[in-house]
Amino acid sequence: MEPVLSGLQDTQIVIMLGILLLLFLWESAQPFYAHFTGSFKNRGLHALRNLVIGAINAIMVGVVFIGLWFAASVWADELRIGIMHWLQDAFGLPLWVHAVGAILLLDLWTYVWHRINHEVPFFWRFHSVHHSDNKMDVTTASRFHLGEIFFSSLFRIPLIVLFGVYLWELVLYEVVMFSVVQFHHANVGLPEKYDRVLRAVIVTPNMHRVHHSRWQPETDSNYSSLFSFWDRMARTFRLNADPAKIKLGLDQLDREEDQTIRGMMRTPLKKPD
Repeated sequence: MEPVLSGLQDTQIVIMLGILLLLFLWESAQPFYAHFTGSFKNRGLHALRNLVIGAINAIMVGVVFIGLWFAASVWADELRIGIMHWLQDAFGLPLWVHAVGAILLLDLWTYVWHRINHEVPFFWRFHSVHHSDNKMDVTTASRFHLGEIFFSSLFRIPLIVLFGVYLWELVLYEVVMFSVVQFHHANVGLPEKYDRVLRAVIVTPNMHRVHHSRWQPETDSNYSSLFSFWDRMARTFRLNADPAKIKLGLDQLDREEDQTIRGMMRTPLKKPD
C-alpha cells in the first residue's frame, strides 16, 4: 500500500505546483493589486519566503502525519466506524456518494477550524502569520505557521475516524480544496459577474480579499476554504463593494522583520497587543 500512498502524494504535489505556476503567471500578467510594480526582486523574495514556509510544513506533514492518517483511515474502514461508513453500510451508498459526503464533512470541519483560529487567542497567535501578509498573492496560500499546520494535522486523525474517510478521499479533498485556496489568494481580478457566479459555490478572490482586510469586522468573516455556502449558512458571509480599496495585512505585524522567515516563525511568541 505504500507505493499507492506515495503515488497519491506525488500526484497531489504535481497538480498543486502546476496550479501555483499558472496563477503566478496570471497575476504577473494582470495583477489586481500593484504590490510589486517595477520590482521583480521584491516579488521573488516575497514568494521565496512564503514557499519556504510551505515547504517546511509539507515536510513535517509528510514525515509525521501521512502515515498516521493512513492508519486511522484503514482502522476505521476495517471496523466500519465513522459517519460515512455507517451510512454506506446502512443504505448501500455507492462509492461516489461516500466520497461526496466525506468531502463535505471535511470542508465543514475546515470552516469550523478556521473560525476557531480566529476566535481562540492561542490559535490566533499561529494563524496571524497567514494574515500578516500585506502583499497577498498565490504564494500566501502556502504561508501558515508550522504550529497551525501541526495542530490542524493532529486534529485530523480522530476526524478521519469520526467521519469514516478513506485516505484517497482525503487526498482528493486536499487537491480540490488547496487548488481553490490558491485561486482565491491569487492577486488576480475577475469581472464581478463571473466572480458572483463562482462564489455561489466556491470561495473567490473578491470574497477572500475581505477576509484578509485589516478591519476586524471584515477579517472575522468569510471563513470558508472550498465551498462558500458554509459562510451563508453560518451568517459570516460578507462582501466589500470596492475590493480594490481593501487594506491587506495586520497593523501589529506590519514591519519588515515580521515578513521574514525568522519573524514569521517567532510571531506566536510575541506578546499580544
